[in-house]
Amino acid sequence: MKRQTDNCCTPPGTIRKLAPDKELARLAKALGHPARVRIVQLLLRREGCMCGDIVEHLPLAQSTVSQHLKVLKDTGIIYGETEGPRICYCVRREALRRLKELLSELA
Repeated sequence: MKRQTDNCCTPPGTIRKLAPDKELARLAKALGHPARVRIVQLLLRREGCMCGDIVEHLPLAQSTVSQHLKVLKDTGIIYGETEGPRICYCVRREALRRLKELLSELA
């Protein structure tokens, strides 16, 4: 069962600051797997947070999806908040803006 909510997640504090080259490498590595890119795309298409089974939208085992969610969460690209028996996930748009900024500095 999946459900959308508009404000289930409250983003944690700011993303920790690293040297720009290390920060870019860390964010790029987190998005370096097609499944993680797909998860971010799924979350971006939602008006609010996505609660429930993200795994329903991916051809991967639950444990694999959980590992990908952990990588994205540890990097600060997404965040999650427990709501009852589920975790609601949201994209941290600040992280994506920062990635875009860092990539533009390469040119």
